[in-house]
Amino acid sequence: MVAVTLLLIVVLGAATWVLHARQVVRSPLSSVLPGLLVPRAPSDVRIRVQVLNTTRTRGLARRATRLLRDRGFDVVELGTTTPTLDTTLVLDRSGHPAWASAVVSVLQPARAVARPDSSRYLDITVLLGRTWRAPPHPLDP
Repeated sequence: MVAVTLLLIVVLGAATWVLHARQVVRSPLSSVLPGLLVPRAPSDVRIRVQVLNTTRTRGLARRATRLLRDRGFDVVELGTTTPTLDTTLVLDRSGHPAWASAVVSVLQPARAVARPDSSRYLDITVLLGRTWRAPPHPLDP
């Protein structure tokens, strides 16, 4: 009698677990794995990005470069420039506002500005401002 009761408990527990697992699989991915669906570059294009640090914080352009590359952007140049800015500016150089918006969503708080320049081999120029903070966790293993 005890063995039958234990077997019944195990079977009911396994059935409950299977039903719960199926419900989790059917739910949207963003609710199952929060933080997995992060802003990324479109997978079918190469977006060339220049990252310039306008602050006195050393290494900020390098940290932004790592973040953008992790999200699928092709950072082809990084460096520093003046004048110092408060807000990060994302300059759309190639006339693709959706690409600039994708970069803005990665580097919040930021704003996009259209500044076409066909003489540059760039799609986006990022001018990092004082309000931008790199993610608190390391991007490299």
